[in-house]
Amino acid sequence: MARTVNPIQDRARRAALEKAAYLALYERGFAGVTLADIAGHAGVSRGTLVYHFGSRAGLLGAVMRRFTRTIAVATRRALRQAHTPDAKLRAYVDNQFFSVESTRRFTTVSLDFLAAATRDPGLMAVQRDFLAGTLRLDLELARLPGETGAERRAVQLRALVEGLSVRFLADPDPDLAAYREDCLAGLRAILGQA
Repeated sequence: MARTVNPIQDRARRAALEKAAYLALYERGFAGVTLADIAGHAGVSRGTLVYHFGSRAGLLGAVMRRFTRTIAVATRRALRQAHTPDAKLRAYVDNQFFSVESTRRFTTVSLDFLAAATRDPGLMAVQRDFLAGTLRLDLELARLPGETGAERRAVQLRALVEGLSVRFLADPDPDLAAYREDCLAGLRAILGQA
C-alpha cells in the first residue's frame, strides 16, 4: 500500500531541509557543499534530500527560490504598511539590510549562487526569476516620483542595493546603521528626493 503524505507536514519538512541547506551553503560554499553535507546539517539521510528535491541542483535552486521569495514577501509587506514615501524608503532599506548576520549570510549565498548560475542554465533561470521579482518590488519605489523613467530608476535602485551589499560583505566590521543611511541617501538621489 502506498504511503500517504500529509501536505502540510511535507511543506514544513521541505522548508526545514531548505533552511539547513541554506546554512550549509553559507558555511561550505556552493562549489564545496555536497548532499551529504546538507543531509548532515539537516540530520537526515542523503536519500531524504533526493526524495524531496531530486538532485543537488534541484535542492539548491529551491533554496534560492525560498530565501529570495522570503525577502521579497517581507519587503512587500513592509512597503504596504508604510504610508508615506519616506516611510516606504525606510521600510525597503531595512529589509535589504535586515541585520549584520542575515545580510552577510544572504549576500554570501546569493553571490555564490550567481557565480554557479553563470555555468548552469537551470540555476540561471532561478536567478532570472529572482531579478524579475525584485524588479516588480523595486518598481513600487521607482514609481514614487511618477511613471516616466520608473523602469530605469528600478534598475538603478537594485544596482545600489547590490553594490552596497557587496561592500557590506567585504567590510570586516560593517556598521549596519551607516549602510542603511547610505542606501537611503542613494535611493533618495535616484528618486530625485535628495
